[in-house]
Order: sequence, then C-alpha cells, then structure tokens
Amino acid sequence: MAAPPPKAAASRSAEAGRAAPAMTSPNSPPPAPPVAAKPASPGLAEAQAPAPLPAPVPPVHAHGMTVRRDGPHSPPPRQPSKHVEFKAGDHVVYPTHGVGTVQGIESMSAAGHTLQVIVVTFDENRMTLRVPVGKASSSGLRKLASEEAMKEALDTLKGRARIKRTMWSRRAQEYEAKINSGDPVAIAEVVRDLHRNAGQPDQSFSERQIYEQAMDRLAAELAAIDRTDKAGATEKLLQHLKAA
Repeated sequence: MAAPPPKAAASRSAEAGRAAPAMTSPNSPPPAPPVAAKPASPGLAEAQAPAPLPAPVPPVHAHGMTVRRDGPHSPPPRQPSKHVEFKAGDHVVYPTHGVGTVQGIESMSAAGHTLQVIVVTFDENRMTLRVPVGKASSSGLRKLASEEAMKEALDTLKGRARIKRTMWSRRAQEYEAKINSGDPVAIAEVVRDLHRNAGQPDQSFSERQIYEQAMDRLAAELAAIDRTDKAGATEKLLQHLKAA
C-alpha cells in the first residue's frame, strides 16, 4: 500500500493533536475555562480616574484658641491685620529693636514709586528706622502694650520657672525668638525662667546675656507705660520676681 502524501499526513497529525486531551495527574486541579476578553467600556477611563480630594475641614474654636484638624503641624490661620494710625510723639515697639519714638510720616521714592513711611528713632541704639505705612502691621510695629497686657506680663513674673530638659542651644533659640516677638508676656517668661534668686545656681555667660536682654526690653516698655525711667521700671520688675 502506498504511503499517504505529506500534506495529508500533516493534516491528520494536527487533527489528532487537537482531539487528544491534555495529560494530567490524578491530583491536578481541573484546568480553568478560558475567559473571553471584554470590550473596553466607554466609562472605563472615568472609572480609573483618581477620586477628588475631600474638602478641607474648617477649624474648630475651643477655649479661645483655633485648632486645625488637618494636621498637628499646620500653620495657624493668619489673622486679618488691623490698621493702626501712628503720629509724631507716639511711643512704639518694634520687635527686634524694642521701644522707639515716632518722629513723623514722610514720603520717599523707591523704584519709581512714592511711599509713605513711618520714621521711628531709637535713642539707645542711635538708629532711625523707616517702615512703610502699608507694612507696619505685618512688620510687627505696634503701640505700647495696654495696661491689661502689661499686668499679665507682671503676673507672669510671679509664676514658677518652667525650664525644659533640652540642650541649652535649643532653649537659647526659643528664648531669643520670644524676645524678638515683641510680646511682653513672652518676654516676661524669659525673664522668669532665667532669673536667679539668692541661693540658686549662678547663670552662665550666655544665660546672663539673654536674661539682661529680656529684662532690658521689658523694663523699657514698662517705663514708657508708667512714664518713668528704666531704672525704676527694672526695680519694679525685680519686686515682682521676688514675690514669686
């Protein structure tokens, strides 16, 4: 009998291969049925798009303070600045220079523009500062503290010192930040924490420097409020410290 043509033999071999089942062991799981590919739906791109971010949670006001719910390290909300009128002869406080006196408001040209500036002189430093009227509030320039605010500062001196158990370099930065804030209560905290009564350990050189700087700033503002000299204001501060 003659052998079949090569093409016929190949055709029978392919059909036999398709018809023969795959060899599996008795414990093998049954093969999964083939899954037909689904056509892409028109809304697939929209379904895969990222969900919009939730709206920010409004701040909560508790005990007179504003607490942000969107994280412990979120900066506090900026308060709207209040327009304060300054005139010649006013005693004012600039955070990094202390108490000064307004000499008046002048016009000066800068970059082709005319600015209204507040001229402030500081007798102790023998310097003159010119602050644009529009930047007075944001720069920290303010009038003398009210009697209520100064009373709170004096009461702070009577409190117990609160010294953190951290490295001195870290505490020194915090003390300097409080002094340069211009806030009389914060400055009083520095004086209270660094003051040494009789029988207490002596201050280091750097502690003494920061203490004297804070005492000088607080005494200068108290003297301007009480219309007395700085020596009398310093003695008044020491009396409050001794009452602690």
